[in-house]
Amino acid sequence: MLMAICPPIVKATAPFAAIAAMLVAACAQEQAAAPVAAPVQHAPSISIGTEGQLAPAAPREPANYRSVQTSRPFVALTFDDGPHPELTPQLLDILRQQGVRATFYVIGRNVDAYPEIARRIVAEGHEIANHTYNHPHLTQISAARLDSEITRTTESIQRATGRRPTNVRPPYGAINPRVEQALLRKHGLDVIMWSVDPLDWRRPGAEVVRQRLVDGAAPGGILLAHDIHPGTIEAMPGTISDLKAKGYGFATVSQLLALQGKTSQANPVRPAAQEQATAVR
Repeated sequence: MLMAICPPIVKATAPFAAIAAMLVAACAQEQAAAPVAAPVQHAPSISIGTEGQLAPAAPREPANYRSVQTSRPFVALTFDDGPHPELTPQLLDILRQQGVRATFYVIGRNVDAYPEIARRIVAEGHEIANHTYNHPHLTQISAARLDSEITRTTESIQRATGRRPTNVRPPYGAINPRVEQALLRKHGLDVIMWSVDPLDWRRPGAEVVRQRLVDGAAPGGILLAHDIHPGTIEAMPGTISDLKAKGYGFATVSQLLALQGKTSQANPVRPAAQEQATAVR
């Protein structure tokens, strides 16, 4: 059974109440869906309508995203290179305590090594996505090797979780027209880059990681981090708290893509008022 990660949102002030209600509806539908072991179709999963109800997502071609064009105050926290046997579970504990959903760009060989962590990622309502099997520079390998890296990872994720990823992040952000076309057209995956990079792989310290993520956030932003560095995990409680205080909520990448082109009727981001709902629950 999926763990209950979508508790009711406390009193919220407009316009955040309406926005939060939309994503609560998405969360409720996901929890009512088939068990984790059931495969899912490769298609955009949600579209958030004006009444807060889910409607079929409009058909679209896979695309390359660094952020999502929306004035609604949501960002996507994304974590690369896991699952890590110790740090990823610690991060999942933090996200559960904070009521936040994130997207995990996993390496296939790590999924094969730690399938139980991959299952926990999905069971707790997070999105799991493709980050290749061995983490190569895709621009430096053959077309056949590229296909193998993507296909093996998708198979590992589906074998461990029952979920088929709908997007991919190229390791190192290395991409060129050949790689992009293979990912978009042949594999049918959205390519997800990022709008904020805290350079946490250089291990600058938790406070620096926190500050860079918070300062760089904007509506529709895709925030990059890595769940294989202790300093990144240490930075997350403060990062999430600061983003909430600035009025941001959190969505998975697929949820964020469903907000593409949607705007708020009021100022999209402002300091959070007392009891203001800012988290995707």
